[in-house]
This record gives sequence, C-alpha cells and structure tokens, in this order.
Amino acid sequence: METTESSLLLQRIERLNSIGAALSAERDHQRLLEHILLGAKELTGADGGSLYILEDGLLSFRLVHTTSLNLHLGGNSPQPVAFKPIPLHHADGSANDQMVVTRAALQNCIINIPDAYTDSEFDLSGTHAFDARTGYRSTSLLAVPMQDHEGRITGVLQLINATNSAGEIIPFSRADESLVASLASQAAVTLNRQHLIEGLQTLLQALTKLIADAIDDKSPHTAGHCRRVPEITMALARAVNADNGPIFNDITFDERTLEELEMAAWLHDCGKIATPEYIIDKHSKLETIFDRIHLVDARLELLRREAELKEALTRPHCETESLPSTTDIDDISNFLRRVNTGGEFLPDTDAVRLQTIAALPVPDPVTRELRPLLSEDELYNLSIRRGTLTDEERKRINNHVEITQRMLASLPFPEHLRDVPLIAGSHHERMDGKGYPLGVPAGELPLQARILAIADIFEALTASDRGYRQPNTLSAALTILGRMCKEGHIDAQLYELFLRRKVYLDYAIAYLKPEQRDTVDTETICQLFS
Repeated sequence: METTESSLLLQRIERLNSIGAALSAERDHQRLLEHILLGAKELTGADGGSLYILEDGLLSFRLVHTTSLNLHLGGNSPQPVAFKPIPLHHADGSANDQMVVTRAALQNCIINIPDAYTDSEFDLSGTHAFDARTGYRSTSLLAVPMQDHEGRITGVLQLINATNSAGEIIPFSRADESLVASLASQAAVTLNRQHLIEGLQTLLQALTKLIADAIDDKSPHTAGHCRRVPEITMALARAVNADNGPIFNDITFDERTLEELEMAAWLHDCGKIATPEYIIDKHSKLETIFDRIHLVDARLELLRREAELKEALTRPHCETESLPSTTDIDDISNFLRRVNTGGEFLPDTDAVRLQTIAALPVPDPVTRELRPLLSEDELYNLSIRRGTLTDEERKRINNHVEITQRMLASLPFPEHLRDVPLIAGSHHERMDGKGYPLGVPAGELPLQARILAIADIFEALTASDRGYRQPNTLSAALTILGRMCKEGHIDAQLYELFLRRKVYLDYAIAYLKPEQRDTVDTETICQLFS
C-alpha cells in the first residue's frame, strides 16, 4: 500500500515538474492562467477551481473552471468572469479576513476546509449562493496563496471538491496542499516574470514613440512623419500576410516579426535627431540660423544710397563710377529674392547673372573699401540649381540614415528585434542598388525594409503639413511611386500589392485632405512598371 501511494506521489511530482516547465515556456498571458488552474485541478483531482490576481488591494477573478458544470469563465473563454473583485480590507481599513481567499492572501497561509456546509469559521455565503443558483454542492475547499520570489502575494488559487479514483468527493490531503503550494509558487514567479517582461516591452515601445515624437516635433517639415509611416508600413505587412497569390503566398510575418517591423518604422528617422534644425528647416537658399538675404538687402541699400547720391549730385566718385542705377538695384533685389526661394530650377542664364551680380562692388560705409556684393558662400548657396540645399547639406540630411543605423546598432535589442537597425536604416536603399547608405540592391535586404521604403515615400508625397510645397493628390502620389518602380527605386511586386489591395485607402481617409482623395486608376498606374 505504501509503495503504491509513494508511486502515485512520485507520478504527481513528475507531473508537477512538467507543468512547471510548461509555465516557464508559455508567453501568452491567458494561456498561462489556464495552465496554472488546470494544472492545480489535475494534481488534486479537483472538480472546480478559481484563480484570483491581487491588484490594488483587490482579489480579482481571472479564471473559473468547473468540470461537472461545464463552466469556463475568463482566460481563453469568450465569456468573461462577471464576479466582483473582493477587497482585502473593509472601508474602515480593517482586514476582510472572514472569507477564505482573502485570509489566505492576508495571512499568507493555506486554508483547507473539508466541508463548506459544516464550517463555521469563514463567511461562505458566496459559495452557498453559487450552489443555490447552479445546483452545485461545494464540499471540500483548498485556498493557496501565490507568493513570488520577492515574498509578495500576487494572487490566490482556490480549488473545490477533490475527488478520488472512484469520482467521490473527498477532503484535500496534506500532499495536495504541498503540491499546490509548490505550483502556486512557480506560477507566481512566472506571472511576475511575465509582468516584468511586458513592462519592459511597454517601456521600450513608449521610449520608441517618444523618440519618434521628438523627431516629428523638431521641425514642421517632418511633423507627423514618424507617427504616420508605421501605419502605412503595418497595413502593407498585413496585406502581405493576407495575400494568397503566387508571390507572397509562402510569406507570413509572425507576431514577433511584425513587432520588429513596427519598431523599425517608428525609429526609421531617429538619426535626424543629429541633423541641425537650420538644415531641416532651410526654407531658402541663404537661410542658416536666419535668412541671410537680409544682409544682402542691407548691402543693396548701401548701393542704392550711393546711386541716389550720384544721380542727385551728378558728380563722379572714382570708387562708384560703375554703380548700377537705382532701377537696376531694385531689379537685382527682386531677382535675388526670387532665386533665394529655390522654388524652381535655376537656369544657366540666371546662374551667369548671379556671377555678375556677386562681383558688384559695395563700398564699406566706414572705410569706403570696396567689397563684392555676395560672399563666396552666399554665391555658392544662391547657385543651387534645385531646392534650397547645397550638396553638402543634402549629404548631411541623407547621413541621418547612417546615424540611424549607428544609433540603433549600439542598443542591446533582444533576439526577436535584432534586425531593427538593418530595417530602419535601409529605407533609402533602392532595388537597383543606387540607394544609400549601403548602396546594395534591395533584393539583398529583408522584405520588411522594402515595405518601409514604400511607406516612407508614400507618406512624404501625400503629407499636407509640409510648409515648403503643396501635397500631392492620391492619384498623383501613386503615379509617382509607379514611375519609381520602373526606375528601379522601389519593389514593384510589393507596390502592385499595395495598389491592388488598396492598402492606401484607410490611410487616405484618415490623413489626406478631401481635395487630395481623388479617383485612382490602378490599371493605368500598374502599366507604368509592368
């Protein structure tokens, strides 16, 4: 007999170990709760049980299982637990220790009741009321506190109606108490570890979005960009998952891969934190901390006064004989202001005229020494052929991708997020290998990086908060992207999926102005690159 009992106990201990291993491997919170309660029921042969989690002084029902009633509430069940949380203390601050589960938590003790209908120590009115509603009869009860490795009570396991091999209801044994206490301790540690991991993940996500918000808030030129790109990115990734065509049918992004992609999308422009504001916000060619066109205006005003004096006195001044007239000066001023905006391509004739204007002598108001109207740097900036950025400034802005990679590569990302630096730092690579910073064909990069590249460009083309240009209509932006496919800039297969599944539609409704949301001819756009 003793040998049989020892053998059964050994089997139960082995089962306890296997349950503990399953707890350690489980990542899903609801399934973890199911493992804990079902494991306790299995070890003791209990017919029913409840799992409570302690939060803010309240024991909240998280899971209820009763086999004979076919009752399953909370956890993975679609039916939630409707029972109210139980406070550990009354309103006056006194301990609410008349209930089984609250005393187990308050006193960190195991409570074993052989018969709920003969016990007079505890308030079992709730149990009796449940029995009256369901026709059940709760007899033996076992409540075990869940204590983590730091000695904190995190919840309570309550089991109902232990049964023997014949299916008869029996009291819970000392062995039951010991086994469930061990399981409860493992469960508490596992739940605590999961909460810590979830907390760290939440913190990482919050910091990620904080950095993105800081980048967006740094400049009106990038306002909202880092917030919006992840939405387009994840919409296209979900479209890949949903597609059953020949190209993407075998590709599925799991939950962790999607998490990695979303984080990369949020952080793709984090390198811009090192880009000076005067470059990002360079509205005109001469702008640095301020627009230097005002300095040029001041010099032109000196020229104008000299010209006015010359015209009024009609007397020669050796140092100002070559001065332009006041009318010419007004024309020069208007020309320089127009060129300074960078709003149109600078033709060769204007570039030559700039050289001539730059050399105009301007007398110093104090020394009368003649100096050129434009400095070498001012002439260089005004000679920019397109836009407002010099080659050096454009390179510095483009360098934000290298900085992004370098910044992110220095972070100790967990294994499932290890490709965040590569994905985030590759959104300016091209399919033909002419992108930057790596200059490798995008086909050698993860599919996620190609998804992010499309999202980044689409957002930039349709953004309505760029002060330096008008936003494109939806059809115009999609057409531009179609041409970029033909030019080898972006992934044509991904972009065709983007078009045919109308991945852009929900985003357009949410973020584009009504006048931007025009009709899209998908077939015509696809013909641009097919």
